[in-house]
Amino acid sequence: MKRRSFLGWMGVGAIASSLPVAIAACSNTSETGSTDNPPTANTAAPPAPETVAAAGEFVAVGAVADLDQNGFLLTKAADTEVIVVRNPQSTETLVALNALCTHKGCKVEWKGEASEFSCPCHGAKFALDGKATNAPATEALASYSAKIEGTQVLVSVG
Repeated sequence: MKRRSFLGWMGVGAIASSLPVAIAACSNTSETGSTDNPPTANTAAPPAPETVAAAGEFVAVGAVADLDQNGFLLTKAADTEVIVVRNPQSTETLVALNALCTHKGCKVEWKGEASEFSCPCHGAKFALDGKATNAPATEALASYSAKIEGTQVLVSVG
């Protein structure tokens, strides 16, 4: 056998013989067969508040003070981008819509002076009820229930 072939086979053998060791080192099972971190009653981290709600339940999405200061809240509720504003015709009621434009998915912006939502990417506009009023978007933004409890703004996206 030539030296080059011999060294090649030795390299393959070394890799093959160390593979079981590498696999065992990456496993979470000890020599006794038990796991290094035995399961407990609650090993998972608690989900974020916006993912806890079941369909129809309200979740906190921000503070009323932030809504009043900024004129809107742009946040996530149950993995849905949501924009919340006070209804200009009745400031006691809230409007909550999906914040992603139905044209290409850009986040819409609240234009308080015009009382409309506007997409900065392609110029689509939406009325306070979410209906598309200016192309290229033709579909309405999904609307959600929103309310104020204490100092928190709550939205139900279910």
